[in-house]
Amino acid sequence: MQLSSRVELQPIQAVRWLSRVMILTGMVLFLVSLSGCVHQKFVNETYPRWGKEVRIDPSDGDGSMILRTLSPSDSAKTFACVLLVHGMNEHIGRYGEVARYFAQQFMVAGFDHYAHGLSNPILRQADLAIVNGAGRQEVSDAYLAQTTLKDLQPLRRNLDRALRETITQCDKESDPGRPLFIVAHSLGALVTASYLIQLQDEVDLIKRVRGVIFLAPGFAVSEPPGWRGWVANPLIKMSFHAETHFLHPQDEPLPLLIFNQALALVTVPILDSLFEILSWPGLRSLVTPIAPDWVQDYLTDSEEEKAHLRADGWVVRRSLLRFVKGIEAEIVHFRLQMTQFTTPYYLVYSEQDPITPAWGSKDFVHATIQHHPDNEILTFPNSHYHQHLFLKEPARTELLRNIVQWMEHRLNASE
Repeated sequence: MQLSSRVELQPIQAVRWLSRVMILTGMVLFLVSLSGCVHQKFVNETYPRWGKEVRIDPSDGDGSMILRTLSPSDSAKTFACVLLVHGMNEHIGRYGEVARYFAQQFMVAGFDHYAHGLSNPILRQADLAIVNGAGRQEVSDAYLAQTTLKDLQPLRRNLDRALRETITQCDKESDPGRPLFIVAHSLGALVTASYLIQLQDEVDLIKRVRGVIFLAPGFAVSEPPGWRGWVANPLIKMSFHAETHFLHPQDEPLPLLIFNQALALVTVPILDSLFEILSWPGLRSLVTPIAPDWVQDYLTDSEEEKAHLRADGWVVRRSLLRFVKGIEAEIVHFRLQMTQFTTPYYLVYSEQDPITPAWGSKDFVHATIQHHPDNEILTFPNSHYHQHLFLKEPARTELLRNIVQWMEHRLNASE
């Protein structure tokens, strides 16, 4: 959100005004979120497994996790390996058909993020009970695995473990040292991109990653459509603007710099405190928002896939407010350092996507496109759909074919 440099409020007046605004917005947020108190969710079928399961032992306080792998029937045809990284609140079990498509010529691996899928203790217990013959299991409280998530570092640690194990499995298939690609969606793209920036010092590991495919990357905060947007978007934009400027002065005139810092110094602590309090036991069961019905309409144009999503009990429907605020801070931090991203990429986004708006992808491209000649962008100009790998045919297969062609180009490129 751009603020005019002609704003004439003095910093003290701005602080008083913003304090009243934040109290009011907090009350609005509380009232809007009350729908969280009526939410029950059950699973009655086992987790949708695919491929071979490789168990990764606990590490640094993180629990054990499962890496799923799928390979071509003829290992001699395995030219490279692919690691799938899913998005927020979903799970890698959804990606079985995608994995099978890539496994025609690549070894494919996938894993569940921290607090997602079988990395979520409540969902894991429910799956074990059903496997052992129990009936329907309630998983309404699966979102509580997010209580320790104030940032994305636990997700990056799991990605690191999955990547290293994928390389180990990849080297077992045939000749060691084969290239690896990462296919990352939405929040998974943000986790992947920020992780690869942190990985820059590990030259041998970073060289194994020949390229990244970003699908609707989470490089921007959401913009809910319709009447929900009228209520939520001003708060979201103000919070994001304040977080962006919080202790990070921009190249701006002095009066605007003073205003932005005053805005940030009031807004960020208030919202951080508010979201933290609303994530406490007792309150969180009342105010944790449930994914609204409109989200499914913006995920895919496939009615069959929408039906699968509605019936999928392994998708976490709630997001703890502490986690949501942490993701916002992660987006801000990533945008401040995204010029450091140098891994070649193929980036796909929809111009009208309200879940991860296009301006985030455009800003990333503007900052990085010159870093490698193989960087490529695919835009869906009139689309608002977020999950490109789950579009209806023929768009889905055409996109998968484009991704494979880009990976083959990278394999043939001399570095």
